Amino acid sequence: MPGTFNTINPATEEVIETYTYMTDDAADAAVEACHAAFLEWRTRSPEDRAEVLRGIGKALRDRKEDLAALMTREMGKTLSASRDEVELCAAICDWTAEHGPKELAPEERAISNGKRGRVVHAPIGVIYGIQPWNFPAYQVIRYTIANLMAGNGVLLKHAASCTGSGLMLAEIIEAGGLPKDLFTVLLIDHDQSDAIIEHDKVRGVTLTGSPGAGAHVGAKAAGALKKSVLELGSNDAYVVLEDADLETAVKACVTGRIYNNGETCVAAKRFVVVDAIYDRFRDAFVEQMKAVEVGDPTQEGTQLGPLVTGDQRDTLHKQVEESVSKGAKILCGGEKPEGTGYYYPATVLDEVTPGQPAYDDELFGPVASLIRAKDAQDAMRIANDSTYGLGGGIMSGDVDRAVKLAEAEFDTGMVFINGFGLATPEMPFGGVKRSGYGREHGGFGMKEFTNTKAVMVVAG
Repeated sequence: MPGTFNTINPATEEVIETYTYMTDDAADAAVEACHAAFLEWRTRSPEDRAEVLRGIGKALRDRKEDLAALMTREMGKTLSASRDEVELCAAICDWTAEHGPKELAPEERAISNGKRGRVVHAPIGVIYGIQPWNFPAYQVIRYTIANLMAGNGVLLKHAASCTGSGLMLAEIIEAGGLPKDLFTVLLIDHDQSDAIIEHDKVRGVTLTGSPGAGAHVGAKAAGALKKSVLELGSNDAYVVLEDADLETAVKACVTGRIYNNGETCVAAKRFVVVDAIYDRFRDAFVEQMKAVEVGDPTQEGTQLGPLVTGDQRDTLHKQVEESVSKGAKILCGGEKPEGTGYYYPATVLDEVTPGQPAYDDELFGPVASLIRAKDAQDAMRIANDSTYGLGGGIMSGDVDRAVKLAEAEFDTGMVFINGFGLATPEMPFGGVKRSGYGREHGGFGMKEFTNTKAVMVVAG
């Protein structure tokens, strides 16, 4: 008999729902059904697909309150953040519908050994996505909408803790007009997931998660000679230069550290501040972090809800304790509270140096690492002194200088100037080094899992 698992409300520690894993036969049948749906979907024009995506965007807005409330129950983000997430998902649908047909349009090319050539982006089949809990809707929509626009079918293995959100998304997507079976949620365990990667009807694999999970899934996909896209963790540095506006810098950095309860791959995590402004930044930053309102994520005014699980909180706290044992200094927070719910306070660590988890590793929660730099050159050295490379930021009064530093020096996939940013449909999203490979958004994600096909007319 298949096993069962529960979803837990991290604010109350109460069971939300109990689910049963699919049998191997049921999972196989779901893949086959998705492939069958793909065979029809691929024949529809990009313009027809775009109209369906517009319908999905509308359906997301129609169910915004329901989906936002469920995401908050399942993973603890504030209701305002959940609503923002649904709006972002709808915006992705809108942007992809508007720009997808042009992005995927055939390109005519002159060729030297014939009359003419055409480059086309043909769909390849069923794409399998393995997604995390921190953005229960966005992580799914990000790869799903791009691949549906490309003409592919989509499978989802969601994190167990937000299973309800995945299933509600399936309802919403179908209500938006997507043909049945073209988007399918698989309730499967890790062993079954490995088998799905190897399934002959699965043509590509995309994962958002930890570097360890990425290494495992990437190896499985490579072993089956299938392309993968991996968006993994990071330890993003926000560099504060001497000419930065202090108020703007502090506000952006606090937001960047606590948004989504600090459980964001592209969150601001290390704050590399030049010596000339370090003390003033530190004092103002700590003051604002102390004032962060921690509490029930369903209540207005709450800025920081609980972490997703007790294990997640324990891991974060151990990283703080180890950093302190190796020389870091707690300026605020840093204590695991008693009582119900997996809460953790907004925490600031000073005197952070190499060899501490606060410097070397990703701290997935509201813990900020302050690092002093001599000057701009030293700050960029420290920012790049990481095995990760997803995002980062530069705070400076000289925007042109900051842009030049971002383009020439920052070894990351994304850089934000004078503000904290997440994702936007218009720009590519992805990283380098242990933060993974491949790009999503901005038209790039639509082509990750297409066959870029050369058609050459030699004569006639």
